[in-house]
Amino acid sequence: MGPLTDSPVRLRDSTVRLPDSPVQLARLIDAATVKLAEAPLGLVADGEVGEIAEVLETARRRTDGVCASVLMEVSDRELFRASGHTTLKRYYAQELRLGAAEAKRRLAVAEAITPAMAMTGQKLPPKREPLAAAVASGVVSADHVYEVELIMAKVPRAASVEDVDTAVAILTEAAREMAPAELRPIGQRLLAHLDPDGELSDDTDRRRQRGITIGRQDNRLLSTLTGVLTPALRAKIEVVWNAWAAPGVNNPDDEQPIAFPPERTGDTGGEEQREALAEAITRDTRSAAQRNHDALDAMCDWILGHQGLGRPNRIPAQLVITIDEHDLARRAGVAVTSTGTMVPVAELIELAADTVPWLEVFRHATSQVLDFARGRRLATMAQRLAMFGQDLGCTRPGCTEPFCRTQAHHAVQDFAAGGQTNLADLGSACGRDNRNVGSKPGQWETAIIATGPDAGRTGWRLTGSAGPYRTNPVHDPRTLLDRHPGDPDPPGQLASPDEPTDLRRIRRDLNSVPESRPSPVERALERLLLAA
Repeated sequence: MGPLTDSPVRLRDSTVRLPDSPVQLARLIDAATVKLAEAPLGLVADGEVGEIAEVLETARRRTDGVCASVLMEVSDRELFRASGHTTLKRYYAQELRLGAAEAKRRLAVAEAITPAMAMTGQKLPPKREPLAAAVASGVVSADHVYEVELIMAKVPRAASVEDVDTAVAILTEAAREMAPAELRPIGQRLLAHLDPDGELSDDTDRRRQRGITIGRQDNRLLSTLTGVLTPALRAKIEVVWNAWAAPGVNNPDDEQPIAFPPERTGDTGGEEQREALAEAITRDTRSAAQRNHDALDAMCDWILGHQGLGRPNRIPAQLVITIDEHDLARRAGVAVTSTGTMVPVAELIELAADTVPWLEVFRHATSQVLDFARGRRLATMAQRLAMFGQDLGCTRPGCTEPFCRTQAHHAVQDFAAGGQTNLADLGSACGRDNRNVGSKPGQWETAIIATGPDAGRTGWRLTGSAGPYRTNPVHDPRTLLDRHPGDPDPPGQLASPDEPTDLRRIRRDLNSVPESRPSPVERALERLLLAA
């Protein structure tokens, strides 16, 4: 197990000698946890079960402090780069599979309770020393620390250092006796005490706290919108909503909807508009919150319809959706947008009726030019659309960036090294990962997989490694469901750069069925395409 320390740990009935090596200590913790999980707890006395619960909770809180120290060590040494990650947050979110939210929380906790590194290389005391000591003693958890940091982030910048230190000390003492969520009322009282009249808060404090967040989609595909608005943005929104969210306006349930507030003029047209609005108001049964939602929906339609996102030849500036053809035919299931949002098929049909659709070609020929060899370096709109249909997002294993934040990456060979801008040679990669493909340690190398369940997809592996190329199942979980033991084709076999391009070669048909007559939905989309 490694060298033993001269300072044994004394337990109730025995003395245990612990190794000095941090690695061996971590392995010992893991081994003890496995052993404890296999222990027959049903034979343990009641008092000992309670003691186990207390000891484990204390150990878990102390482990929060150790994990924070390890996180800062990984950061200071930039060890995350050896795994092909460009930032510490991406390493914890993707390599350790914590997710972006938990990685952000871990980083905030570590910055609060671990010693910081000065420019001179000297270790500085933790930002929140009382909290660091409480975590080390096992009475305060990382959840307490994060809750305190959320409170302290609202303290005005002009507050004195003494007041800030006092607030941290008070919150630390409260955390020793209360649950994390129970600290919020105390935090509100402290903030009111620090700035009772709001005189210390300035524009910098308000801008620091601004933000809007869209939560994850639930099982009904609904999302929660939360945020903090600056006074200026609130004033602008109120002006817009006063017109766009007025009763009777932009009502999706109205058979004769009024899309925009009518002009109040004295001519005949104005009188007709006022009468139409009055009738629409009587039919409007929406709540104020629902009218605000419908107004935001109409505003987005107006921006998209007027090319408000810039150049129309870029997918991030457009609403692009892909869907399995069989789900489309039976009018069931969900479609996926280039931003990663899932849209029910019923709503997809409504969207397609009011837009100029791009129909993704899976098994049939296309009139668009998809291969340019050395004729151009940047991918075209048609190529990007075809890539979206296959990749749905960044192809680097573990990356969660949606397709709208990706670039066309020459996966077979970099363009500067003679690569070709052919559809079969391209893969989607976010900006960070695309720039991290190279020949240096800690970078990635890519290729197109030729056979097996991942045929046609972009494979990644660390530069210099001999392991197989891996794909990214994050954006389409069906790729995991399709794999099964005993595949006849070995994974990771590379495609030949000289193999002719064919859309059928780079498309995996997950639901292969004989050709059938088009459904009414497909015929409707075909008419829309012809009209466009």
